[in-house]
Amino acid sequence: MDDRFGGGSAGLLQRLRAPRIDVADLRDVAAAVLPSLATTRLRLDVVRRSGAGSVVVLEEDERRLRIHLSELADDMTRAGVVPTPDGIAAALSSWVAHRPVTDAAAATGGTAVLDWSDRGRTTVGWRVVVRRGDLALPWTPSSTADGAAVNRARSAATGRSHDVTLDLRVEGPVALWSHRDVPVLATASLVAPERMLAAAAAAGLTIDDMHVVVTPHRPVACAGPAIAARLAGETTEASVTMPWCGLTDLSWI
Repeated sequence: MDDRFGGGSAGLLQRLRAPRIDVADLRDVAAAVLPSLATTRLRLDVVRRSGAGSVVVLEEDERRLRIHLSELADDMTRAGVVPTPDGIAAALSSWVAHRPVTDAAAATGGTAVLDWSDRGRTTVGWRVVVRRGDLALPWTPSSTADGAAVNRARSAATGRSHDVTLDLRVEGPVALWSHRDVPVLATASLVAPERMLAAAAAAGLTIDDMHVVVTPHRPVACAGPAIAARLAGETTEASVTMPWCGLTDLSWI
């Protein structure tokens, strides 16, 4: 299921059989729901245009998004959204929550994490994400953000990563770090690998030549080089394994 509309369990057959989202129903729900989601910085509106179809307008700081209501209804239909007022309202609220991250939000609330830097999922890099509830949305600097502003936002995000609370679990020769609500935040700990070594030692595990197995959006595994390589080989998911000193050489996405 399209993550923008919430959920994630709708199978292919369910999506193919899903009833269409009626544009008129979506317009009625949007008119009722969008005002409650607006803030002093976020403008949400349905603009009715004669002969051209209604348009949903989303504006927040430098970000602007306009989408035809019919197009949004088609996207929801393909995602398998339940065509009831409650189902459409939930999907619409999720869609708003997935809106692009503004430069200001990244500067004041961003966190540095590791994410895939290529489509083939062979390399990772540092990325700024902003948390919205149980979501952590990636930030792409706008065209108006200069280099100095981008560097300040990234530096501040790195600092905030030190304060992310993670769960540490030791299983034999392996230390696992995870975040109980937002999985992608598990990699925030990697901004300070020396603290991870100290935490693992305090939990009874001393790791010589620590290597990390990074699978973005999953817990981070740390172990000695041989065990880390074995862990990476046993998983079916794409991952990157590296010595902890290699984390400082990773670039920003």
